[in-house]
Amino acid sequence: MAMTEEWVLLAPRRAEARTLRRGLPVGAPLRRAGVGPARATHAAARHRGAAVLAVAGVAVGLSPALRPGDLVVATEVRLDGVPTDTVACPAAPLIAAELRRRGLKVHIGPIVTVGRPADGPTRDRLAATGALAVDTESAVLLAAARRPVACVRVIGHPRPRSALTRLAAFPVPPPLRAVGPALAEWAAACTVRQVLLATPRSFCAGVERAIAVLDRTLAGADNAVYVHRPIAHDGHLLADLRRRGAVFVDDPAEIPDGAPTVFAAHGVPPAVRADALRRGLPVVDATCPLVARLHDEARRAAGRGDTVLLVGHAGHAETEGILGQDPDRITVVESAQDAERVEVTDPEGVSYLLQTTLALDDVRDVVAVLRRRFPALTGPAPDQVCYAATHRRAALRAVAAHADVVLVFGSADSSDSRRLVEVALRGGTPAYLVEDVGAVELRWLSGVRTVGMTAGVSAPPRLVDEAVVALSGLGARVREVGGAVTDRPSTARPDPADPPRISA
Repeated sequence: MAMTEEWVLLAPRRAEARTLRRGLPVGAPLRRAGVGPARATHAAARHRGAAVLAVAGVAVGLSPALRPGDLVVATEVRLDGVPTDTVACPAAPLIAAELRRRGLKVHIGPIVTVGRPADGPTRDRLAATGALAVDTESAVLLAAARRPVACVRVIGHPRPRSALTRLAAFPVPPPLRAVGPALAEWAAACTVRQVLLATPRSFCAGVERAIAVLDRTLAGADNAVYVHRPIAHDGHLLADLRRRGAVFVDDPAEIPDGAPTVFAAHGVPPAVRADALRRGLPVVDATCPLVARLHDEARRAAGRGDTVLLVGHAGHAETEGILGQDPDRITVVESAQDAERVEVTDPEGVSYLLQTTLALDDVRDVVAVLRRRFPALTGPAPDQVCYAATHRRAALRAVAAHADVVLVFGSADSSDSRRLVEVALRGGTPAYLVEDVGAVELRWLSGVRTVGMTAGVSAPPRLVDEAVVALSGLGARVREVGGAVTDRPSTARPDPADPPRISA
């Protein structure tokens, strides 16, 4: 008779169950399944009613990279010879990250269940399929669950010469003890039923364009391509670009003579451009078109004698590029307090520009002070205002209003990503800034039903996509919130979805 349970952790052997029990609280739903596919079939029938089912125990390693005591978190569990019986375990990255935070060595990949002892040729065949470990129960046990499911195995021996049946005699490696609490955290997070995705999110058009430019440059280059400043605030993306030959530098002097050079989306000061020209560097300019327009407007305003007040963050790459257009006439204003103190030569000749990575709600107070102090103030034209950050915050507010917790994907170095977290927190919703799905802590999701997600303008869409898959392993479904909007409206036909502009 099938048992109806919230969640169950199954361990094939008595020794495995005993080790797991040491890490679990009294009364935890740990059950013995028995060794081998026949006993696993009976155990599966008994626990068919479990809403959440996990398997943990010892396995035989198939990869030479595995060592005794290493843990394998299954991305899927296959029944050897029966491909239709493959069971997906999409929450594997979340569980693996939980175990790594406990100081354990963890691998992620497929586990294969076999019905008979696996000799050397069989193990080699299974290893060639990409499987990391082999056991005799997991696929049979997990086939009984509706979802979610999880499987974690500790390696008892990397590539044993003995028959697989000898696995029952292996001592249980101590790391298995830590698996129980991690799986309990996962089970507690299996309350998540919905993921709300803020739209728009992730890369803005300028960053997408810069990455495409760099991709093409790398594809056509025989040697390293030098990039002035990181092209985005994402460690994974930058690491991939470095593997392909990109070298990111803060100082143009680090670029060898004759080396292909890319200017990133934030743009560069004229001095950097002139130095590249003087040295004959083959430059590919990936400056965001909006930033390039700000450069042009800064030069025009300074050329007619205006004091140009640049509302932005001092030291930011984009701000430095704009400031460099005419350092004597351009002043950075970071806050309303700065706006109260700034001095100008002629109050009748004052212009202001906005750093593109700021949302309009970042600058409203600053601009209001400047308008009060300088009534003749001239502002940017509509096609010089970037709405990427503004739109992403508006979408996040809509998501956060219906979410129990918000995950913002992006780098801690990204001011835009940090501001998105602040937006959710100001609305009363707990929010966390995470670099990837591996940084998501299961305890944040315990008892949660709705998770909101977004990503900063310099974070790749892949980060959210991977998290969506992982949270599907908690039982969550996905819904988009928001709609298609343009980051930069046309001056001829403003996008009706755009929020109110700061008028000139």
